[in-house]
Amino acid sequence: MFNPNVIVKNMVTQSGVENIVTLVARILMAYIFIIAGWGKLSAYGATAGYMESMGVPGMMLPLTILVEFGGGLALLFGFQARFAALGLAVFSLITAFIFHHDAEDAINFMKNIAMTGGLLFLMLHGAGKFSLDHHIEK
Repeated sequence: MFNPNVIVKNMVTQSGVENIVTLVARILMAYIFIIAGWGKLSAYGATAGYMESMGVPGMMLPLTILVEFGGGLALLFGFQARFAALGLAVFSLITAFIFHHDAEDAINFMKNIAMTGGLLFLMLHGAGKFSLDHHIEK
């Protein structure tokens, strides 16, 4: 019987393909955090003002930048990726409810929830062969 799920599984579980897909997935997940962290650093005053308007103290901005930019880089390079993914998952979930809870911002709320799911998956499965974690653990 034709089963597309088995066909895709057989394609991606080949050693080389699985490693490349894991690397690409990690890069794609890291991208949004690196860009967002850099954007907050580049527009520090405006970002602090926005955070304060949402009830979050502006003094939390350095921690936010560290989590986003630092966590994004950790994912990108696969360094302490499980820990970074867990931290970013919690961060994404919290920010969904603080900053994107209005009906007008439902797409960003859903984006954060989806990112949380992907990050939890990365936390469970690790960074893969093409990562600093893999080389450190050898």
